[in-house]
Amino acid sequence: MSDFFVGLSAARAGTTPPFVFSALTTALLASLLQAAPAQAQTPAAPSLSEVSVLGDRHTPTGRLNLDAPSETASKLGLTARETPAAVTVVDRATIDARGAQDTQEILRAIPGVTAHNAPGSIGVSYRGFSGASLSQLFNGINVQYTIAARPVDSWIYDRVEAIGGASSFLYGAGAVGGTINYITKVAERNDFTEAQLRLGSYGLKEASFGINRRIVGDGIQAGSHYVRLDVNHRNTHGWTDGTQSRSTQLAASLLSDLGGGFSHLLAYENQDEHVDRPYWGTPVLNPVAGQLRIDPGTRFKNYNSADGIYAQKVQWLRSVADWRVSDALQLKNTFYVYDALRDYRNVEAYRFNATNTGVIRSSTLLQRHDQEMVGNRLEAVYKGQLAGRNSDWAAGVDISRNRQTRFPNSISSTVSTVNPYNFTTENFFSIAGTSPNFNPDRDNKVTTIAAYLENRTTLVPQLNLVTALRHERIDLDLTNRRAVTATTPASFSRGYSPTTGRIGLVWDFSPDANLYAQFATAADPPSGILSTASFADVANNSSLTTGRQIEVGSKVDFWGKKGSATLAVYNITRKNIASQDPNNSALTVLVGEQSSKGVELAVGLQPTQRWSVQGNVSLVDAQYEQFVQSGVSLAGKTPTNTPSRVANLWSSYRFTPQWSAIVGMRHVGQVYANAANTLTWPSYTLLDLGLSYQVNKSVSVVGRLRNATDKIYAANAGSTQVYLGAPRTADITLRASF
Repeated sequence: MSDFFVGLSAARAGTTPPFVFSALTTALLASLLQAAPAQAQTPAAPSLSEVSVLGDRHTPTGRLNLDAPSETASKLGLTARETPAAVTVVDRATIDARGAQDTQEILRAIPGVTAHNAPGSIGVSYRGFSGASLSQLFNGINVQYTIAARPVDSWIYDRVEAIGGASSFLYGAGAVGGTINYITKVAERNDFTEAQLRLGSYGLKEASFGINRRIVGDGIQAGSHYVRLDVNHRNTHGWTDGTQSRSTQLAASLLSDLGGGFSHLLAYENQDEHVDRPYWGTPVLNPVAGQLRIDPGTRFKNYNSADGIYAQKVQWLRSVADWRVSDALQLKNTFYVYDALRDYRNVEAYRFNATNTGVIRSSTLLQRHDQEMVGNRLEAVYKGQLAGRNSDWAAGVDISRNRQTRFPNSISSTVSTVNPYNFTTENFFSIAGTSPNFNPDRDNKVTTIAAYLENRTTLVPQLNLVTALRHERIDLDLTNRRAVTATTPASFSRGYSPTTGRIGLVWDFSPDANLYAQFATAADPPSGILSTASFADVANNSSLTTGRQIEVGSKVDFWGKKGSATLAVYNITRKNIASQDPNNSALTVLVGEQSSKGVELAVGLQPTQRWSVQGNVSLVDAQYEQFVQSGVSLAGKTPTNTPSRVANLWSSYRFTPQWSAIVGMRHVGQVYANAANTLTWPSYTLLDLGLSYQVNKSVSVVGRLRNATDKIYAANAGSTQVYLGAPRTADITLRASF
C-alpha cells in the first residue's frame, strides 16, 4: 500500500505520468493475489448485481430502466419502480447508444437537468437548484466541491443515477434539488474486452480500451479473482482559437471471492486533464438590455492569455469489503481516499466597450485547489419482518475528513483592450502584479460523522411504506494562512448538526402500474460550499439551510410492456438562505427563501424490435420568495440560468440488420442572465444525427453530426459575457467488443 502513496505524492508534484500508476496498481493487485487463498471449499459469494450477457452489453431498449436496482435512490437495493421518488438510471448501453462523450452529455437523459462546463464554475441545474444545493457523488461518495464534477470522458463510467429533489437523508448535506451519482466501471464475474477509436472535428482523437478477466480460480470455488482495466485518452484542439486539451483516465479494479460469503473489491482511478488556453466566454454586445446578443464574428474568438491553463490531477482509492452473512443479513465496509490538485492561470472576464469596437479584458486569476479526503462507511442490510409483515432495514455509519487549501492570487483591474476580431494576447506572467508563486489563503477542514437508517415495510400486499432518517455532525475548521485581521482571524470553527429524512408510500394498484407519494427534507450550506467557505461565511451563517419537498408520481408499463413512463409532480421550499441584511449591506442574515414547483414526464417506447423512442420533458417554476442582493429585493425573481422547460427526444431505427439511423433533439427554454431578471438568453433547440453500421456481432461503426443546424446558443449566460455551447461537429467511432 505504501507504493500507492509514494506514487500519489510524485504525481501531485507533477513528476509521474498517469500510466506509471498503472504499474503501481498492477503491483498492488499482484501483491493481493499472492496473499489470497488459492483454494477453498466454500462456494463464492453470489454477485450483488445482475450479470449481463456480452452480446447484450450495448443493446439498449426503448423502455425506461425501471427494474434495475438503484444504489443512489435507496440503500435497500430497491429498483426505480419501488422507490417513492423520481429516479433515473442511465446505463452503459444508453450512454453508448447516444454517443455521450462525457459525463455532462450523459446528464441530458435526466429530466430537467442542464449543465455547462466553464472551467471555473461547473454548472448543473436540477429542479430549479444548483451549486451546493445539489449533491454530485462519485460511487456514492460526496467530495463536497462542485468543481469536482467537471466533465470527465464517459469511458470509465458504468452508469449515472439520479434522484430528484430533497435527498440529504442518504448521502448527507447538500441535496435540496437532487442527487447525481457517477458510478465507475469495476471488475465483473465474466470475461470480455472492449475497444473504441473516435476521430472528429477540431482535431478530436480519442482511444479507449477495456479488459475484464478471471485471473485466478474457476469462478465456482472460493479463491476466484477478477481484474478489470479501463483506459481512455483524448486529445482535441477545441473549437475556440488556441484551445487545446488532452486528458487521460484510468480505472483499475480487483474483485476477489474469498469464500464464506465474503468478497472484496479494490478499485483505483486516475484522471489527468490539461487544457491550454481554456475558453471562458464570449462578450455580449452593447447596449446590454433585454435579450442578449453576441457578434457572430466573435463566436470562435478566445480572449484568454496566450498561455492560460486549466489542469487537474484526480485520484481515487476504494476498498470495499462485502460479507453476505446470511440470506437475511449483509454487511459492507467502504474505505476511500480522494486526492485532487487543480491549477488555474487565466484572464477570465471580457466585455465590449461602449461602441462595441474593443473587448476589455480583466479578472486575472492564478489559483490552485489542493484537496484531500479520507473516509470510511460501514453499512448493513437486513431483510426481516415486523408484526408479521415484510420489513427490510438498512443502517450505516459514515465518517470522513475533507481538507482543502486554496491559493488565490487575483487582480481585478483591466489587463488590456483588444480589437474584437484581430488581436494577440500576452503571456500570463507578463501582466503587472502577477508572479509564479502560489500563496495559500486558508485551510478548510470538514469533519463529518453521520448515521442513517432506512426501512421498507409492507403494510398490505400492494402498499409499501418507505422511510429514512440521517443525522450528521459536521465540524468546520478554518485556519488562516495569511495576515491576521479583524475579519480574518488566525482560526475559526463552527459545528452543524442537521437531521433529515423521508417518508413515502408506494401503491402497486396493478401489476404494471403504481402511485407514490413522499415527503422529504434536506440541508445544505446557506451561501456556498463548506470546503471553500470564507471566514465571513462561517461567522455569519450559524446554521444550514432547510429544504422540504412534497412529491407525488407514478411509474407504469403499458402497450403490452412495449412502453413505460414515469410522472412526478413536486414542490420544494428551501429556507434559511444567507441573504443580505437590509440594515447593513456588509452583513448577511439567514432569512432567504427559495421555492420550486414542477412536473417531470419521461416516456420510453419499443414499438417494434427495430424502432425505439425515449423522451422526457420538465416544466419548473423556480423563484425567490425572500432574498436581498446588493440592496435589492429579489422576491418573485427566477434564479439565473434556470430554464422553465427542458425537453429531450431520442429515436433509433434499424432499417436493415446492419444499418441504423439515430436522431436526438434537445430543447432548453429561455433563461435569465442576471438576478433582476432584466437580461435574457432565448430558448434554443439542438439536433443531433447519427448513422450506425454493424459490421458483425462484435464490431460497429457510428458516424454522428452534433448540433447539426449549427445553432449559436449559450450554455451559461451572464450579464457581460456568455459561455457558448459547441458549434456543429462531426465524429466517427469504431467500436469492438468480444
